[in-house]
Amino acid sequence: MVVANQKGGVGKTTSTVNVAAALAQHGLRVLVIDLDPQGNASTALAIEHHRGTPSVYDALVEGVPLKDVVQPSPEIEGLFVVPATIDLAGAEIELVSLVARENRLRRALVGHPQVWSEEDDRFDYVLIDCPPSLGLLTLNALVAGEEMLIPIQAEYYALEGLGQLLETVEMVKAHLNPGLSVSTILLTMYDARTRLSAGVAEEVRTHFGPQVLPTAIPRSVRISEAPSYGQTVMTYDPGSPGALSYLEAAREMALRAVVADGHEDSNAPTAPSSGIGWTGGQGRGGSQ
Repeated sequence: MVVANQKGGVGKTTSTVNVAAALAQHGLRVLVIDLDPQGNASTALAIEHHRGTPSVYDALVEGVPLKDVVQPSPEIEGLFVVPATIDLAGAEIELVSLVARENRLRRALVGHPQVWSEEDDRFDYVLIDCPPSLGLLTLNALVAGEEMLIPIQAEYYALEGLGQLLETVEMVKAHLNPGLSVSTILLTMYDARTRLSAGVAEEVRTHFGPQVLPTAIPRSVRISEAPSYGQTVMTYDPGSPGALSYLEAAREMALRAVVADGHEDSNAPTAPSSGIGWTGGQGRGGSQ
């Protein structure tokens, strides 16, 4: 699942790490790929990512197997991270001259024994945190992904630039990855006290319909504070409104409609491939 929006500050990284943490806390195995040179997802998940650390740069540019650059989360069992280092800042330029430059991440994922495996130790979700641009790094993510999660902030300029992103997605579908679908829209920074947030939310829900998760993520100081402690809000303050909202959003993602015979509900967006049960406990969810 690719988490992307070329507009900065909409909650891409925050949503990636907190949804990943919520899924892992409920017994799923989750891999987060930090594809943003700023490395904020790595910071929030307390993953070492100083220069020289084996990272996604090595997998993309140097061809190092992805399994060799994965680190387990020290906070949450079942959560694994491919960190981003500052080296990734130059990857856009270095990728230009490489063969099949837009397929590098997909090839790395296909080569990982726990991504496409049917074994019990496979990853149930792979979440890719993209930089706020539509460059080669984001293109690699779109070519590698099956689904796309777009965070949209409930503010005035919410839909500005979204058309360009969706055009890029259509181009990728037409030429590079026909299986990609925008399955999930997540409203972030929602302020229930303002008519503006309610108006933007209504506009987004009208435009995207069932792709929008019912739960909106509130504007929250706790969510903003958590990364400074090397934590997600799920572990920093699990009882806060922000943590509970991300928990509910993750639950909604996990339970996206797939009918019993395995066919997609025609009225619902594409469901995550793991199709897991969600009981609210800490044990591993069963897969379909």
